[in-house]
Order: sequence, then structure tokens, then C-alpha cells
Amino acid sequence: VQLVESGGGLVQAGGSLRLSCAASGRSFSSSPMGWFRQAPGKEREFVAAITWKGSDTYADSVKGRFTISRSNIMSMVYLQMNSLKPEDTAVYYCAEEGSPYSTKWRYWGQGTQVTVSS
Repeated sequence: VQLVESGGGLVQAGGSLRLSCAASGRSFSSSPMGWFRQAPGKEREFVAAITWKGSDTYADSVKGRFTISRSNIMSMVYLQMNSLKPEDTAVYYCAEEGSPYSTKWRYWGQGTQVTVSS
């Protein structure tokens, strides 16, 4: 299994970014997918997850601002991030096979940096 994130970058507070994660190497369409983030000096935390059917779950800190989606045909998962805040600054990771709110997921990408300036 290989997960490759893209779309990170530098954005001003209030701006938007869309992260993408390309999955390969197994049956993507039946796996739950998730996004996590880790800020400097902090533990990795759950951001959002989506089941193979498209049911989504969010951390309270991003609810109403972030949207997770997936394309089973393209083996892609996305994270649309709006109204970004400086506290959203972190390395964002894509993960496959796990449960919402837990960080014990089976497969992980390398991460993409998101920096939100004030």
C-alpha cells in the first residue's frame, strides 16, 4: 500500500487549501480513509475520516470548515480546508484502515506541510 499526499503549502488565515491523497497497491474502494495532522511539539491528532460508503466524521476543531471526500474510481481522498486558522498549521497525513478518533491506522502517507500565517 502506498499513500501519497499533495496540496499543502502556505496560506493566509481565512484562506483555503485542498489536500489530495493518492492510494495504490490494494483495494481502495472498501477501506475507510482518514486525515490526521501533527503540529510541532504535539501528538498526531485525528482530523477527519470517511467510510467506503462516504459517511464522514470530523474532529470538533475542524467541523464546519473542513470537508473530506473520496473517489473510489480514482483511488483518491481529499480534504477541502476552508477558513483556515494559524492553529491549523501542521503536517497533514493521509491514512487507510482504521477507526475515527483513533491514531492506530494501518497505512500512512509521508505527510504534507500546511502553514497558515496570521
